[in-house]
Amino acid sequence: MTHTPTLSLPSIRLAGTAALALAAAFAAPGAFAQAWPAGKPVTLVVGTPPGGSVDVYGRTLAEQLAKQTGGTFIVENKAGANGNLSAEYVNGAAADGHTLWISTQAMFTINPSVYTKLRWKQSDFKPIAKGIESPLVLVTHPSVPAKTLPELAKWAAANPDKAAYASFSPGTPSHFLGFQFNERMKLNMVHVPYKGSAPQIADLLGGQVLLGFTQLQAALPQVKAGKLNAIAVTSKERTKFLPDVPTLAELGHPDLSSTIWFGLVAPSATPKAVLDQIQAAVVRAQASAELKAKLEPQGFDVPQENGDAFAATIAAETARWAQVVKATGFRANE
Repeated sequence: MTHTPTLSLPSIRLAGTAALALAAAFAAPGAFAQAWPAGKPVTLVVGTPPGGSVDVYGRTLAEQLAKQTGGTFIVENKAGANGNLSAEYVNGAAADGHTLWISTQAMFTINPSVYTKLRWKQSDFKPIAKGIESPLVLVTHPSVPAKTLPELAKWAAANPDKAAYASFSPGTPSHFLGFQFNERMKLNMVHVPYKGSAPQIADLLGGQVLLGFTQLQAALPQVKAGKLNAIAVTSKERTKFLPDVPTLAELGHPDLSSTIWFGLVAPSATPKAVLDQIQAAVVRAQASAELKAKLEPQGFDVPQENGDAFAATIAAETARWAQVVKATGFRANE
C-alpha cells in the first residue's frame, strides 16, 4: 500500500505564509522594477515660461537624460504663481517617475514661507539633484559714482531720492538680499520689483532704477560691455566668471552669502527603486562634459550635489529664508 504523507497544520500555515510573501514581493512597488524610463516619455515640468534660464537647463538635462537612458524626455512649461502651478501639476501626476519637477531655490525654499495657502508641501517631493548653481551680482548703473560697497552705501545714504533697488521678482533672493543690504547699511531704499530678469536688466540699463541684485547670467554681458558696474557677488568664493569682483563675504558680510539653483525633484511617493534609477541617471548626466559645455559658457556652475546632500542644503536654506521672510513681513499675493 502506498503511503501518502500528510502535512501538519503548522506546515500548511508556513507554506501559505511563504506563498503570500512571494506574491506580495511580486506585487510590491519597485520589486523586480522595470528599468526607468519604462517605455513611455518622461516629462520634465518647468515652472517658468519657455526661453528663460530654467527652461534652458531643463532642455539641456532632457537631452542628456535621453542619451543616458535611451528614453524620450519632454520639457513642459507650466508657468504661474511663482512656480506653484508646476508644483501642483507634478504633485497631482502619477508617482511613477514619468513626471518630474525642475524647481528653483525660490520656488522650493522660499515659497513655503511667503504663500499662506500653498497647495503643496516640501515633503510631497524627493530631492534628486541640484542642477546648476550661480551667485547673484550686485550691479549699479554707470551714472552711480560708487565703485565699492562702502562707497555705494555712502552714495545711497546721500541720495535718497535716487537710491532704489530692483529685484527680478518679489519673494526671491534678489528681493530679500536687497532688503538685508538696505537694513545692514541703515538705508531707506525703495524696493522696485520686476517680473523677471529681462525687464529688471532693461530698466537698470536704462537708468530707471540704479542698483539691484541680478542673476549673473543676465548681468554678465552687460558688465563686460561696461554698461553695468559689478560691485559684489553673493557666492562664498569669487566666481570664475567675474574673478575681479569681490564677494560679500570678503567685504565683511558672510551672512549675506547666497546662491540660486535649479534642481530636479520627484514625487516622494515614487517607488525607491525608481528614484534610485532616476538619481543615477541624473548624476551621470550632470557629470557629462557635453552638458557642462552647454551650461558653463552661460555663467552656470554645474555642481555634483544630489540625494541626501541636496536635501540637507534645502533644509538649511528653507530655515534661513523663513527668518528673512519673517523679518520683512512679506507675503505673496495668492
